[in-house]
Amino acid sequence: MQIVTDSGTDVHLPQDQLKALKIHVVPLVVTLGGKSYKEGVDIQADKFYPMLEATDELPVTSQPSAGDFAKIYTELAKTDPEILSIHISSGLSGTFASATAGAALVPEAKVTVVDTKTLSAPAGWQVEAAARCAKAGWSKAQIMESIHKIGDATDVIYTLKELKYLIHGGRISHMKGLVASLLNIKPMIGVEKVKGTYVQHGMARSFAGAVRGLSEYAAKKFPEGSALRVQVLHSYNPEGAQMLVDEMNKRFKCNWLPTGLLSLVLGAHVGPSMVGVVFAPEEVFAGLPS
Repeated sequence: MQIVTDSGTDVHLPQDQLKALKIHVVPLVVTLGGKSYKEGVDIQADKFYPMLEATDELPVTSQPSAGDFAKIYTELAKTDPEILSIHISSGLSGTFASATAGAALVPEAKVTVVDTKTLSAPAGWQVEAAARCAKAGWSKAQIMESIHKIGDATDVIYTLKELKYLIHGGRISHMKGLVASLLNIKPMIGVEKVKGTYVQHGMARSFAGAVRGLSEYAAKKFPEGSALRVQVLHSYNPEGAQMLVDEMNKRFKCNWLPTGLLSLVLGAHVGPSMVGVVFAPEEVFAGLPS
């Protein structure tokens, strides 16, 4: 079995590990300054975010086409027709729909398309688990059960300093965004698990207060001192990311995955100030292949 995903799932693994685990990443596209870039192919996140900070222009993003997916499914089916295609939420992106349409164009490939109902690292955790289980010889049913278990147990919440990117991308209403901006409110935003869309979990009057609020949200889910798997991602805000790491360490026994940059296409919707935390009980990952 081979694994296909999109660059919005933020699988933070070196290229050699992606290859060893048979994870194939289809890039999302961002357009800035009149030029379009395929994520991870034409541009990397560490180059994109300084460009975003240096311009007053707002970026536009697009998902891969059905043809992009059909092309990779066709190529992979030549060696192994069993493909698990795992993607960011259909409630926030058209990528899942493109993958589904692409699979229909390649009857020789046995493609199972999965809607994670989330994005970034929470989806990436599912992708990596699926790949490790597949490499260990698990059945598709066992793999699907495992990734659904991880998806159900994993939570994500983020905050940011400015709202113009969310307003521009249509992720929050123009009026609500303007009011929040005028009042200097920092929202705390998560992804609900039914439709996979954004939901607000609170707000704060300062960025530091919002960062504390993220850890307080986690503390409402799990008792302080709980053993959690945790990962912090940011869109070119390392200071804010470290603040969040410190806040989580105050409350929980954290098994840390590396802090990293958010997918640049996702970052195009939140701007270069976002910090977010992903967490789940460590026990959920017991028994998974390493």
